[in-house]
Amino acid sequence: MTRVVAQDLPSGALIEGYRDTGAYTDCFATVVPGHVTQAAFVEAFYTSRLFKLERLVLALLVAKPSNDEEAQRLATGETDRFAAWTTEARTADQLLVCDYQGLTRSWLMTIPGAAGANETALLFGTVVAPRRPRPAATRIFNLLGGAHRLYARALLRSAVGRLRDPALSPEPPAP
Repeated sequence: MTRVVAQDLPSGALIEGYRDTGAYTDCFATVVPGHVTQAAFVEAFYTSRLFKLERLVLALLVAKPSNDEEAQRLATGETDRFAAWTTEARTADQLLVCDYQGLTRSWLMTIPGAAGANETALLFGTVVAPRRPRPAATRIFNLLGGAHRLYARALLRSAVGRLRDPALSPEPPAP
C-alpha cells in the first residue's frame, strides 16, 4: 500500500499565503519511483477511481459535470476550468484550484528527486478559506476534519494507483 503522510507545507507552496492568514490548510505527501510530471499527476488525480466518485456527486448535486478529457486539459494547462473548480494559480510544478463558491481550494505539487534521484514526491493539500468569515462553515469543517484527512490520504493513494495504469501514459508503469 502507498504510504501517505501529513507534512508541513514546503517553502514556496502556492497555499502558504492562506496558511499565513489563518485559513485551514493541510498537506499530504507520498513518494513514488521514477519521474512524474506535474501534468501526469494532475491528470491521474482527477481521473482516479475515487475522484471519479466525487465528480459524479458534483454532477448530480450541483450540476457540475466533468469527464476525463476535461481533466487532461486542466492537467496540460489547455483550460483553467474543471467541474466545480477554476484555476487560481499554476506554476510548472504546482496547481491551485478554487471551488465555484470560493470556500475551498485544492493544491497539487510534484517535487522530482525529493527523496532520491529517481523518485518524485507528490503533494496534495486543501485550503478552507471562505471569501467572508462563515463561522457555520468553519464549525462544520472542524467536525468533519478527521473524515477529510482520511479522504485526502485515500485520494492521493488513488492517484498513485492511476499513475501506475499504463493507459494514462505511454511510459511503462513504475515497478
